Amino acid sequence: MIVNLKPKLIIPEKKEIGYSRILGGYPESMGMRSGLVLLYPGESVGLHSTGEREELLIILNGQGEFLISGEDSVPIQCNQFFYCPPDTEHNVINTGVSILKYVYVVAPAKK
Repeated sequence: MIVNLKPKLIIPEKKEIGYSRILGGYPESMGMRSGLVLLYPGESVGLHSTGEREELLIILNGQGEFLISGEDSVPIQCNQFFYCPPDTEHNVINTGVSILKYVYVVAPAKK
């Protein structure tokens, strides 16, 4: 049941670098979370897990690597999308010369 959720324009904080929340789950959404990430060259978000959620990265600017625990890294660049399934440890590293900018969207995984 959807309670008091309505379409809305969301404008994230303007930051030079770092993370800006877009959606934080209920009551903003039914469970979806998202954010805008800006990384300087050489920076990473750090190894973390999707847990019981699935994640989509939408690369807006720059280039980098998507590292998946126990597997080879995958190069990422502007205008690409990357899906990460539940229970997957991963990291994003800016390997380029400009800011790596991307949006991530995380949602509860349902089978």
